[in-house]
Amino acid sequence: MTNSIAIVLALVIAGAMLIDAYSYGADHMIFLGKKLFELIEWIAFWR
Repeated sequence: MTNSIAIVLALVIAGAMLIDAYSYGADHMIFLGKKLFELIEWIAFWR
């Protein structure tokens, strides 16, 4: 993956998150963030 592709992909993801937070609020983003951290800890246990 080149740097330009990574930057565009990061901007698309950030834009989608901003649109989602503007449309529906940020409460579910906090929930998903907590679940993501739990998943990362669970995966790190199996490493």
